[in-house]
Amino acid sequence: MTEGKYNCPACRDRGYIIKAGDDGYEYAAPCKCKEIKAAKERLRQSGLARVFTEKSFDNYRTGDNPQLIDARNTAIQFADALNRENIRDNAPSLMLCGQVGAGKTHLGTACSVSLIEKGIAVIYMGYREEMTSLKARIIDEPAYSKEMGKLKTAPVLFIDDFLKGKITESDVNIIYEIVNYRYNNHFPMIISTEKTLDDLIDFDESIGSRLIEMCSGHIIVFNGKELNYRLYRGGTK
Repeated sequence: MTEGKYNCPACRDRGYIIKAGDDGYEYAAPCKCKEIKAAKERLRQSGLARVFTEKSFDNYRTGDNPQLIDARNTAIQFADALNRENIRDNAPSLMLCGQVGAGKTHLGTACSVSLIEKGIAVIYMGYREEMTSLKARIIDEPAYSKEMGKLKTAPVLFIDDFLKGKITESDVNIIYEIVNYRYNNHFPMIISTEKTLDDLIDFDESIGSRLIEMCSGHIIVFNGKELNYRLYRGGTK
């Protein structure tokens, strides 16, 4: 295979690159492309790979609504601000909250696609499904720790429909573990939720305040039923 035909020129599709250590020896280190492959495989297994290819900034319908125009611009600015150099250096997070059907998942997905195209892996976490799976694994410590490790250390974590459904004490403990780890390590997140900012604080002040601080400057709040894609414009969330 010639140089120009590698999917990943950095490692030549081997999945690892050779780095020189401080001791003068050379070591094999995982290539960034492995994270991208793992993220895409997770999407495939979740059944959302096709959905991800269908939602972009270009087909997010704003009409002449200033809220939706501002929302798209803020999401684009967030995606543009992240790159492989600053992803572990206090990179910003994004929150899309409020009105049902306003396109929160659409914009979160568009950001994810944009980041993946730049070589930044995004792990998708459908909130209700993942929480059910995690709680079922609590009694299997190795399996639970492995899955939590993926969510805590992913380059970018996209939690979709955050706090959807009934919340239990186990939910709170799991959420706190994920959010607090990412907060302390400055790992960016994308959050979509029907909750308002006040709802997040009322749910749990420690979790809510951390998320709001992480997303400062990139918080999109949708207000008004007229923004509901599904109800008024036959669109998708």
